[in-house]
Amino acid sequence: MAARILVIDDDERLAGMVADYLGAAGYRVTASATARDGEQRLKREQFDALVLDLMLPDGDGLEVCQRIRQHSDIPVLMLTARGDAMDRVVGLEIGADDYLPKPFEPRELLARLRAILRRKTAAPRDLKRFGRLEIDRHARRVTIDGEERPLTSYQFALLDALADHAGRVMSREALMDLLKGESFEAFDRSVDVHISRIRAAIEDDPKKPRRIITVRGAGYVFAKEQDR
Repeated sequence: MAARILVIDDDERLAGMVADYLGAAGYRVTASATARDGEQRLKREQFDALVLDLMLPDGDGLEVCQRIRQHSDIPVLMLTARGDAMDRVVGLEIGADDYLPKPFEPRELLARLRAILRRKTAAPRDLKRFGRLEIDRHARRVTIDGEERPLTSYQFALLDALADHAGRVMSREALMDLLKGESFEAFDRSVDVHISRIRAAIEDDPKKPRRIITVRGAGYVFAKEQDR
């Protein structure tokens, strides 16, 4: 069955272009021009991914994303015309999976959507346990003492990659290379932002992490022997 995409953007011309292009690629697209309508649709209907504009007539896209993350792990691709790197950082911090500045090529939008959908539906391989921490690839769930800790699809993929190389120092470049099939906009602090969000989810004290350790000037290491 074709994946359903919800586009929340008040630019009718752009929304129509996106709907036509994604429709031709086999997706079913629904468009909402306001934050309120889009959020209501998300509660009533089942969608596989969300394309969310940063600037909406009745709200800020960042706030919308934050509210959605309180009850849903739907993959979110944010759009912005502002092109501010700080907006991108904040968007990632509150749970967006990827970020695309306007204007953009429809082909790039399609590639990024396909990537975040792949992350969401990636085939299961195994189950990892590290003390109290469990990473379930089948369910794409992360739990501490059995309690689920929400992560975006990209954050799950990043944590999974770190856990696959537990005990080894991984540079930012190495991590991004491991996930190069995962469309993601590389810019300063992108990996750091996601690591920060992962720590907030799995560490007892994110300011003093014991599971994902920063190695100054080198990258990050997943502490496999940490029996927390």
